[in-house]
Amino acid sequence: MSLQQDVMSALKEAMKAKDQTALTALRAIKSAILLAQTENGAKEDITEEQELKILQKQVKQRRDSAAIYSKQGREDLAAPELAEADVIAQFLPEALTDEEIEKVVVATIDQIGAEGMKDMGKVMGIVSKEIGGQADGKTISNIVRQKLA
Repeated sequence: MSLQQDVMSALKEAMKAKDQTALTALRAIKSAILLAQTENGAKEDITEEQELKILQKQVKQRRDSAAIYSKQGREDLAAPELAEADVIAQFLPEALTDEEIEKVVVATIDQIGAEGMKDMGKVMGIVSKEIGGQADGKTISNIVRQKLA
């Protein structure tokens, strides 16, 4: 089943359950996907890779907002953002552990013969494509930086 179909069935379930948090998050996913499709042309479907990027962006936005709210002492605003991020994260593939990411990074560095920070962009590009939605870009960046330093 495609992501859109999964989201639509989850949206129906959330409506039946009257779960406002899930409804808000699922409608945001649906909206972002529709927006991406119209950017590419109304008749083109978006790829699975693009769908994953949209979901990651949605989760990141909510977690960043929650962090800002928490920093300002507004837990009443942070809690719904985190709840929505959890709803959206259900549609993402299982996240890799730091050790698994580290193995991919080390293999990539050995493969291309990277030597130092000047090759960080090359390594990041290859690792990001290979991991594809199973890790946060910030985490990947930190591990690559450690290995190249």
